[in-house]
Amino acid sequence: MAREAKGPKEGDFITIKSYKHDGSLHRTWRDTMVLKTSENVLIGCNDHTLVTEDDGRRWVTREPAIVYFHKHYWFNIVAMIRDNGVSYYCNLATPYVLDKEALKYIDYDLDVKVFPDGERRLLDVDEYEEHGAQWHYSADTDRILKANVKVLVDWIKHKKGPFSKEYIDIWYSRYQELSRRQ
Repeated sequence: MAREAKGPKEGDFITIKSYKHDGSLHRTWRDTMVLKTSENVLIGCNDHTLVTEDDGRRWVTREPAIVYFHKHYWFNIVAMIRDNGVSYYCNLATPYVLDKEALKYIDYDLDVKVFPDGERRLLDVDEYEEHGAQWHYSADTDRILKANVKVLVDWIKHKKGPFSKEYIDIWYSRYQELSRRQ
C-alpha cells in the first residue's frame, strides 16, 4: 500500500494561495510558519510575510498573525496581534487543500472583521453579490456560506478556538519559541 506523502511539520514554512471562484489567483502569502497540523486543522503564523496581490502589487504584513484553517469549515481566521489587542479577519472560503506547492482555498469575498473591543462587522457583501452574479455561485454554495457565517459568529460570541485569549497566547508563544530555534 502506498503511503501518503507527509505534509509540513511544525516549524516548516509554507505558501498560502487564495483563489477566486473562477479559478484566478487572488493573493499569495510567502513563508507562513506551520505551528500545528492535524487531520483537519492547520495553524500557522505570518510575521512580516510577503504578500503578492493578483495585480502584482506586493506588501509585507505589519504584525504577527496566527492563521487558522480547517478542512470542514468554510472559513479561515487570521488573528492579528497588535499593541491595542487582537483583531480578527475571517474569510468566508472553501475548506483548505494542501499540496506540494501551497495551502489553497477559494475566497468567497464575504469577511467578518472583529475588533479588539469585540465589535463585529460583515464586510464585502456587495462584492459577494457582484461576484455571485458574475460567476454564478450555486444555491448550495450560497447556503453553505451563509450557514458558516452563523457558525463563525457563534465562535466569536463564545470566544471559541482562535477567538479565545488562551489560544492566541499559546500559539503566539509557540511561534516565538520556534523562531528562536531557527
